[in-house]
Amino acid sequence: MGRIIAFSNQKGGVGKTTTVVNLAAALGDRGKKVLVVDFDPQGNTTTSFGIRKKSIRNTSYEAVIGQCRIVEAIVATQFKGISVVPTSQKLSGAEHEIADMDNRSARLKMQLLTVKDDYDYILIDCPPTLNLLNINALVAADGVIIPILCEYLSLEGLVEIDDTIRKIRQNFNPKLEIDGILFTMYNSRYNLTGMVVDEVKKYFPDKAFETVIPRNIALAEAPSFGEPVLYYDKKAKGTKAYEDLAKEIEKRRKKADKVK
Repeated sequence: MGRIIAFSNQKGGVGKTTTVVNLAAALGDRGKKVLVVDFDPQGNTTTSFGIRKKSIRNTSYEAVIGQCRIVEAIVATQFKGISVVPTSQKLSGAEHEIADMDNRSARLKMQLLTVKDDYDYILIDCPPTLNLLNINALVAADGVIIPILCEYLSLEGLVEIDDTIRKIRQNFNPKLEIDGILFTMYNSRYNLTGMVVDEVKKYFPDKAFETVIPRNIALAEAPSFGEPVLYYDKKAKGTKAYEDLAKEIEKRRKKADKVK
């Protein structure tokens, strides 16, 4: 059975979409079958895979409001092992449309359960605000990966998302786990970087990934070419970092499965 992982942080600009896109590519390159769900109305994940939004008939919007089955919204990509459920700006209005529907917090979960067994990983790119869309993603997920910048204010965002996860556990999804905290745009030359890392490890022991994502120009350039960094620049530091992250996630998953 596949594992559904939501990538969430209520603070924007933390490398959430970059992580979803490039981790998916690294996992796919390792022979895993990956479904990426773009659940952010901005649609940057969709664009980063070179998918033209105007050519799409069904998206995560149609799926979550019940106009189509999610399998009808899946788009195959040219990248090894990766399929995508794209999004459009219409998703921004879905929160109001599903507010009065049955199981409004589990709309995405009900859809993903129909395809979960077909993939090794389902990665959900969440919007950067706490709304009904984000709640749907967390209710659907088995685990959460929280990307954060190595900046002081990022600690506040981490506390907020941790509080949200606790509430989701209490009210909707008791099995939801924090799969890991990922440091992005990492620069070891800054003293603040080390301070932030130490604080996170103090309050969230064993949750921080050993892998860190460096500041890297190739990571910033790749989306404009509609491809993950692995395909844009195989030798880039960003490529190596996401390959290492994929290995670490696989290792953690195997260890957790043994415990179960």
